[in-house]
Amino acid sequence: MKNNLKVERAINNLTQEELAKAIGVSRQTINAIEANKYVPSTLLALKIARICKKPVEEIFILEETD
Repeated sequence: MKNNLKVERAINNLTQEELAKAIGVSRQTINAIEANKYVPSTLLALKIARICKKPVEEIFILEETD
């Protein structure tokens, strides 16, 4: 699964640390999601979408191979 989290964070003027604190995870978790090394749970994806004020599908993109 690909994601646009880094772009969405920039649009919302959030650092990895600020986003992590807002959703209750570590900065390393945000970094891993952005690097496509970690696929977030549904709950985590929904929290991120709420903070970014975007539908989940605009942040996380399901690929054919998923």
